[in-house]
Amino acid sequence: MSSSVQHKRIRKSPAARRAEIVAAAAMVALTEGLECITLRRIAEELDVRPGLISHYFPAVEDLVAEAYGSAAGCELDGLLPADRAGATPTQHLARFFARATGPAYDDISRLWLNARHLSRYRPALRERVAVQEAAWRDRLGGLIRDGVEQGEFRTADPAVTAIQILVVIDGLGVHANSGTGDRPPAVAGMAVTTAERELGLPTGALTAAATSN
Repeated sequence: MSSSVQHKRIRKSPAARRAEIVAAAAMVALTEGLECITLRRIAEELDVRPGLISHYFPAVEDLVAEAYGSAAGCELDGLLPADRAGATPTQHLARFFARATGPAYDDISRLWLNARHLSRYRPALRERVAVQEAAWRDRLGGLIRDGVEQGEFRTADPAVTAIQILVVIDGLGVHANSGTGDRPPAVAGMAVTTAERELGLPTGALTAAATSN
């Protein structure tokens, strides 16, 4: 007598399904661009019907904003974790600069440019960009404030210094994505040299701290 085993398709909880949709959309955003996020495209990615995607995200603009927020939030936690794992403020900042360079950072850098451009026309995305920018300012500003309190950094206004550093990083991201490929060391290291200058650190202090970790 023969028997057959039937494989039942496991029904995911609404929270799990929604997270799966957002994760798929975030990957498309990083690799192809936010413009490529459509209900049909994400349905194809997950091998489901477009109606399932629209059930969770009736408006594709909400999915675009959510995908960007997910990718950008993961970037913040990966590059500048809230948990410093026992590192000093100087060591933690040095690790951030070491992580935020090279090809691994290019996709997320392009996503930020993409999101800022599209946010001019998409209110939901514009709101999410503002949330992520504030999160970056708060996280970096808090690190700098702690460094000042512990005597490692010297700056009169940690919040302003954080913005200065982030503006330089944004500018370097634009330059890296211009396609010129011409990036002398003095240009590539501008964010680090800006941080060292504005935080009263000796030249090369952050590079040395990164290599000693």
